[in-house]
Amino acid sequence: MPNAQPPRAVFAMDPVHLPLLFPPPLMARLRQVCDLDPALVVQDFTTPAAAEALARAEILITGWGCPRLDATALTSAPRLRAVLHAAGSVRSLVGDALWERGVTVSSAVTGNALPVAEYTLAMILLTGKDAFTHRERFRATHACPTHTETAATGNVGRRVGVIGASRVGRRLLELLRPFDFTVLLHDPYVSPAEAAALGAELLPLDDLLRHSDIVSLHAPDIPETYRMLDAARLSLIRDGGVLINTSRGALVDPDALTGELVSGRLHAILDVTEPEPLPPASPLYRLPNVFLTPHIAGSLGNELERLGRIVAEELERLAQGLPLAHQVRHADLDHVA
Repeated sequence: MPNAQPPRAVFAMDPVHLPLLFPPPLMARLRQVCDLDPALVVQDFTTPAAAEALARAEILITGWGCPRLDATALTSAPRLRAVLHAAGSVRSLVGDALWERGVTVSSAVTGNALPVAEYTLAMILLTGKDAFTHRERFRATHACPTHTETAATGNVGRRVGVIGASRVGRRLLELLRPFDFTVLLHDPYVSPAEAAALGAELLPLDDLLRHSDIVSLHAPDIPETYRMLDAARLSLIRDGGVLINTSRGALVDPDALTGELVSGRLHAILDVTEPEPLPPASPLYRLPNVFLTPHIAGSLGNELERLGRIVAEELERLAQGLPLAHQVRHADLDHVA
């Protein structure tokens, strides 16, 4: 049943994100369904002000910069019953104590998946045209390429291998449908029939690497995926192949990848690396076959409002006693981000 009194909610995140996540219309929407102080944004659970806020909080609206919700933090929040995360993965945010208490957790990870998939699609199309190589040549020579020099370029029939039918992976598979690609998929939790419904052919990982022109990583960062692309597996990608990583740097052996890129055998588009950022002396900053971006594929700028809108919708459902649309369950963390 809906609560007779509006639930008490508290923001817990880096305050810098609050205006973009919840511009005035969204903030007003939140305040219609909960008791919320927009000026109170907790970033340190150990302060007296935080302790006072947590003591009354039934709902935490969290985001990037929120401290970990461990047993100590939960001791200060005896009334807490829900965490609504206005960002992506909750893996580093919530501890066992929160799950054991039975606190409901929701995440805007679905909204954050959209710009990552869009970024990836853009990069697939550009790399199929060999746009980054031609840009470097054009800057150096000021001359247009000949037909001979572009003979191996184009997106018709390009083989795109997607590793991980995650939220990002599935959205990318949707976005790839209108294009003339052959799409391959590896995911141990997906059946061949489900892959076919997603528009892809399911393959073992090694076979996907051997048969793809472009390999795009969308698997979660979990122990089973750590260094999943090691030296042996990177060597399976064809000469001239492209690796796109918008997932996490930990999925790829950094030394092995650097070796392949320095040799010039592979190309890479890397929005994430390990470490992040790379040290200034890293050769990847200077290689013409590497396109580096500073972890921008996820929600930025006006895209953050989408995450706030998801949280507002979840808060409205919670206040009405309805099931949440984006609930995260403890068991899911074994195989999702």
